[in-house]
Amino acid sequence: MAAKKPKPSPSPELRPSVDEIIARLKKLATKKDLEGMARYAIPSDHAFGVAMNQIQKLAKELGKDHELAQELWARGFYEARTLAGYVDEPAKVTAAQMDRWCKDFDNWAICDTVCFALFKRVPGSWPMVKKWAARKPEFEKRGAFALLWAFAGSADDDAPFTEGLKLIEAAATDERNFVKKAVDMALRATGKRSINLNTAAVTLAKRLAASADPTAAWIGKHSLKELSSPAVVKRLKA
Repeated sequence: MAAKKPKPSPSPELRPSVDEIIARLKKLATKKDLEGMARYAIPSDHAFGVAMNQIQKLAKELGKDHELAQELWARGFYEARTLAGYVDEPAKVTAAQMDRWCKDFDNWAICDTVCFALFKRVPGSWPMVKKWAARKPEFEKRGAFALLWAFAGSADDDAPFTEGLKLIEAAATDERNFVKKAVDMALRATGKRSINLNTAAVTLAKRLAASADPTAAWIGKHSLKELSSPAVVKRLKA
């Protein structure tokens, strides 16, 4: 069966203006969704309260549009930036843009959405993992491990993940909540790629679990439980 072709971008004269799109997002917002964001540690001071499935539906309607994505991101609203991650065109995204957007990350949700929906598809974006892993701000550093986590589910080559495991170990003592959780997810995702990476990830998880550092120990024990589970091992061996 032939692959589905991506929806073409509407011509500029037919495309809704950014103001029209923002107005539409506001109409889609509900008080319930806005209040729900707080329960998931998503700041609501620059948000409307639009459900993710509504944002994704609007993104499909708009199609891919690099220029539109830049305009939406510049508005600063949570939903506008989430929408930007879905409508941008990976082939047109530069390393400089990735860096700019990473520096704008102010919550885990926008960080993860952009890394999974857009950045993992940008050609040549692997080096950003190592670059961002050295960052100090919490959500910029999370970006490194959210991106590594995203790559683990789609990259063809196992080789870069050996370096990824080293970055994970180096970051395992970062006690900040949104960093340690991304490091944990990156370790688990890496260890579920192949039997060889599982062996390496389990070895690392055991080392972390035995650490005197409470954050490293938490990551190690949490990851080890899944990576050494019969279900994961059976799937990888099969």
